[in-house]
Amino acid sequence: MSSTVGQVINCKAAVAWSAKSPLSIETIQVAPPKAHEVRVKILYTAVCHTDAYTLDGHDPEGLFPVVLGHEGSGIVESVGEGVQGFAIGDHVVPLYVPQCKECEYCKNPKTNLCQKIRVSQGNGFMPDGTSRFTCNGKQLFHFMGCSTFSEYTVVADISLCKVNKEAPLEKVSLLGCGISTGYGAVLNTCKVEEGSTVAVWGLGAVGLAVIMGAKAAGAKRIVGIDLIESKFDSAKFFGATECINPKSIELPEGKSFQAWLVDNFDGGFDYTFECIGNVHTMRQALEAAHKGWGVSCIIGVAGAGQEIATRPFQLVTGRTWKGTAFGGWKSVDSVPRLVEDYLNKKLLIDEFITHRYHIDEINTAFDVLHKGESLRSVLAFEKN
Repeated sequence: MSSTVGQVINCKAAVAWSAKSPLSIETIQVAPPKAHEVRVKILYTAVCHTDAYTLDGHDPEGLFPVVLGHEGSGIVESVGEGVQGFAIGDHVVPLYVPQCKECEYCKNPKTNLCQKIRVSQGNGFMPDGTSRFTCNGKQLFHFMGCSTFSEYTVVADISLCKVNKEAPLEKVSLLGCGISTGYGAVLNTCKVEEGSTVAVWGLGAVGLAVIMGAKAAGAKRIVGIDLIESKFDSAKFFGATECINPKSIELPEGKSFQAWLVDNFDGGFDYTFECIGNVHTMRQALEAAHKGWGVSCIIGVAGAGQEIATRPFQLVTGRTWKGTAFGGWKSVDSVPRLVEDYLNKKLLIDEFITHRYHIDEINTAFDVLHKGESLRSVLAFEKN
């Protein structure tokens, strides 16, 4: 037994005290896990746009002060009463979409959106309505049921999966959100067929995971779309057949970019994916889908209160508009399988990691994310 079991742990965490301010490295207190909870020693965490979205004040459910982070990996430090399937020392990945296997959503093969702890998770608490984090006597909120920007975190036992110890934890941390989301949007949500044409708006980590999925599905033409042309080489590495900067296209007066795409790509694409979170590009992606059968999938998260628009005729004439969360993967069942796919070289992860930092440098990781310079920055809690 490790000496920390049942004790409050003092550890390092990056705390967001308020929106629009840098994260602060603090010593926080992490309480032991209660019934059906697991305390995890986080070894690696990545920085995702969803963390930045909340930190920058765009999230209507954003709560402060909070321990952000939802893409991470670590080792089980202790388990609460009634926990089955996890033991001290297990290698684990926290899951912001849980899988209780009991609710009507978990039992429905059409969705992965487990609702068991949605309300408490959205309120920044553990399922019993309380927090396990304090700092300087103040309660801190949990984030997306994960809070991986802390050296130790507590998660619900349904918000965690055990992974093969052969897999490097630094790499598999990325399966907690972005890569799984983009890859699954293609394979699960849209079920892209061999020989399809695909277009992807936004060539960050999620967009590149979409491209990787489209290539795996056997798409014959995969078009990457982004304003930052320095991203085109990595898009082609992952499988894009060509890339377009919309600003470099000289459109005739009154012609939209999506109309240009329809004219220049045989009536549009079989599948389009929006990986930005911009309601204008969401419309472009829908309207660039092929008449009669085109499907457009929204992955990017738009700002609070924003609404999408198109003419109903776009849907009447055979286009489908859909969205996805965590790529449609039923999380507890699927993430361990994705880890096996990575170990069997069917899935790329290493190539998404462009920057490595210590947790103390987390604000630098957010800076490179905002500048569009990184795919994924992985932060380590232990100095090498």
